[in-house]
Amino acid sequence: MIHLLTPTHWKDYELLDCGDFEKLERFGNLVLARPEPQAVWKKVWSPQEWKKQTHIQFKGRSATSGDWIKVAKNTPDRWNVNYKNNEININLRLGLTSFKHVGVFPEQAVNWDYISSSVKKFKTPVPKVLNLFAYTGAASLVAKAAGADTTHVDSIKQVVNWANENQELSNLKDVRWVVEDALKFVKRELKRGKKYNGIILDPPAFGHGPNGEKWKLEDHIQEMMQDVVQLLDEEEHFLILNTYSLGFSSVIVENLIKTSFPQVSNLETGELYLQATSGIKLPLGVFGKFNKFK
Repeated sequence: MIHLLTPTHWKDYELLDCGDFEKLERFGNLVLARPEPQAVWKKVWSPQEWKKQTHIQFKGRSATSGDWIKVAKNTPDRWNVNYKNNEININLRLGLTSFKHVGVFPEQAVNWDYISSSVKKFKTPVPKVLNLFAYTGAASLVAKAAGADTTHVDSIKQVVNWANENQELSNLKDVRWVVEDALKFVKRELKRGKKYNGIILDPPAFGHGPNGEKWKLEDHIQEMMQDVVQLLDEEEHFLILNTYSLGFSSVIVENLIKTSFPQVSNLETGELYLQATSGIKLPLGVFGKFNKFK
């Protein structure tokens, strides 16, 4: 069965409206307007309503970068938001980057809930969780807050430092930070005979490792999946795979998982989306996830 999933209880985040290749979002007390390539339909709200709501707007200079324009006075460049569910409570520092990102992908909150509930269900006293392509670390902190021994891997030192800031804000400690190409790290862990109870993969469509290693999703994801599943603890585990490439469907993700891990159980695949207050839905990638408990 293909599932459609969206976060439902995040008080510090709200998608207000989207369309005409833009989205209007509230993070805490600030409302941001920024580009969204998948919003190919018309906006539901009027231009006047967008203008009334917006504190900060992103203006692109190229296909990959741009500038933030502060419409409202005294708006900060950095601010914090909180996320909590029944199991965990974390804080995240957000910031205005030149790549239109702010340091969090809100649709991933659905997966954070899956991570925290899975870690809590494990019989292993201190389960081990590996977060690959881990960005600013929300999923890593969720796993840590739920009680896991967590390893966080990303190829960009600046975002790993950002993740460490988020760890301090969340009053957590001892996440293992690794600045490394994800595929190289996985292959080394295989040679070491390491095992993990939980693995999170959130690969970009394109990327580079710290030493210039090139990552292209469709060229490398099969090799990555075949290696990663060998790191899973056989007795109890979970795995989450997210993909954002416009060419990927949930059927592709299902095939990747089943061919890499034929013994998979409790497999769910589907599409992540954000439900806008205006009534429209914004699709934001596809996922596959599965788990096994003692």
